[in-house]
Amino acid sequence: MADDVVLTEKRGRVLLVTINRPEARNAINSDVGRGLVAALKELDEDAGLTAGVLTGAGRGFCSGMDLKAFLEGGTPEGFDEFLRHGARKPLIAAVEGFALAGGLEVALTCDLLVAAKGVKLGIPEVGVGLFAAGGALMRLPRRVPYGVAMEMALTADPILAEKALEYGLVSRLAEPGKALEVALELAERIARNAPLAVAASKRLIRDTAGRTEEEFWDHQRPFSGPVFSSEDAKEGPRAFAEKRAPNWSGR
Repeated sequence: MADDVVLTEKRGRVLLVTINRPEARNAINSDVGRGLVAALKELDEDAGLTAGVLTGAGRGFCSGMDLKAFLEGGTPEGFDEFLRHGARKPLIAAVEGFALAGGLEVALTCDLLVAAKGVKLGIPEVGVGLFAAGGALMRLPRRVPYGVAMEMALTADPILAEKALEYGLVSRLAEPGKALEVALELAERIARNAPLAVAASKRLIRDTAGRTEEEFWDHQRPFSGPVFSSEDAKEGPRAFAEKRAPNWSGR
């Protein structure tokens, strides 16, 4: 596996993950797919990390699956695993230029999306004889109105980040060239909080879809013990009483 197509960098309690194939519009091949899986494993297994930011090198976030690689060997290794499972901890997409086809599906695998003004977001697969099979047809209708998701899927036309902000698909809009800066600021704000509590909150919000209130309470119960009995659950009140910043351990 090429070791330079997915870069990771620890910034305090935040892991910055960069897809580094700018010459190929950061298209996903097997090296990138495996690299993304490894990066998110690093994020999830390191108790010193609370959140991650995923971005693309160069002028665009990600153009999706590498079609040349697909024709030669099918779906890139690791790509399906990444799209299905993502990260247990919060992950923020920092998007410049474009996130199209599988690139938008990569962004939708993240929990929050920060995009620069003018960024194009779309699923144009039907225009080349395919459909968005990487989760967009499930996740997009959860983040934008039904009619918007349907129109994006059937027309293959993208929307701009400004419109995506109105729909709620984009959570923060940045000036061109500043998406990563804004995403890192957001991740650092998240990382000021208790890691186990943050990860549980992310999971429970994601798991609400399709559950009744009673089913949700039952689903939440197993999360309460590990979080409320953790070392961090003791550290938080102690730090509050001592009027200092908490020292989270992720345990």
